[in-house]
Amino acid sequence: MEEKRVSREEKLIIEVEQSLAVDTNLNDKRQMIEKLLREYKKNLKQLDKIIKMSDKQQKKLNIKNKLLEGLSTKLSCYLSPQIYDSIFSGRQDVTLKSSRKKLTIFFSDLVNFTQTTENLEPEILSDILNNYLDEMFTIALKYGATVDKFIGDAIMVFFGDPESKGEKEDALGCVSMAIEMRKRMETLAPIWMDNGLRQPFKVRMGIATGYATVGNFGSTHRMDYTIIGGQVNLANRLESNANPNNILISHETYSLVKDKIFCEKKDPIFLKGIPYPIPTYTVINFFDKIKQRDEINLIEENITLYIDKDNLKDNDKKEDIIHKLNIVIDELKALNENKK
Repeated sequence: MEEKRVSREEKLIIEVEQSLAVDTNLNDKRQMIEKLLREYKKNLKQLDKIIKMSDKQQKKLNIKNKLLEGLSTKLSCYLSPQIYDSIFSGRQDVTLKSSRKKLTIFFSDLVNFTQTTENLEPEILSDILNNYLDEMFTIALKYGATVDKFIGDAIMVFFGDPESKGEKEDALGCVSMAIEMRKRMETLAPIWMDNGLRQPFKVRMGIATGYATVGNFGSTHRMDYTIIGGQVNLANRLESNANPNNILISHETYSLVKDKIFCEKKDPIFLKGIPYPIPTYTVINFFDKIKQRDEINLIEENITLYIDKDNLKDNDKKEDIIHKLNIVIDELKALNENKK
């Protein structure tokens, strides 16, 4: 049988009892001291019970904390990191309220997604779509975007809330994000085609900057942290009017990024309820990237041509590329003749 641990207090009691047994001078006080010792022993037993109960409660508390940490981690997957942090840090109340802020708003959508994927098995389609959304989400977080929602293959994000670097930096971050997303699509295309996609995805993007209402909308039992307003509708319309693999931005956004990013003026668009045309611009690339490389860019409706002449100089496939381009030219000429 395991020997019972003797505490420092218990040793002290034993020593006092032993001294009482041998010291005859304490006979007059013996009863009083023995009574005190009995009370002391009783208190020690009570203390021991309390400590054991405390240990049990601490174990339960640790289990509860681990459970809460797990639930918190799972919940974070359903919220944009900025919103999650602001709520759990106490900076954001979970109440139905909103405010007006100047934001830069982004929408993207895959062109002809249903037609492009109609022959794919659901499991393969889910894997490709989740891979696409995950890649775009990672880029969005890199630039500090608040990811509002995924709607099928569509993505909605905004810059300027709950954290802002200033309206100019927010706009620049949003357009920079869109450029990197478009570039990433080029490297993902061959991977998806190896997995069964018949033709590469093409993406349309729209960006607008202006005042919007941001906050919690819904009911007290179920709410979304999102944005509403005319600029949200404008960003959505810009996206739907963009050519495949193009980024179409509003004049307000253009005015904030034009010193860093080369854009081309496009045809204006008309919105219901607005009596004047909305100027639009298509994003080409950063000025320093264009100056650094010798490139050929042709971005038109149904046509995307990009040739990196720097890499082509030492490439032994130039003849093959020329041959393929000539085939395309001949086919275009034939189409043109048939129209006549």
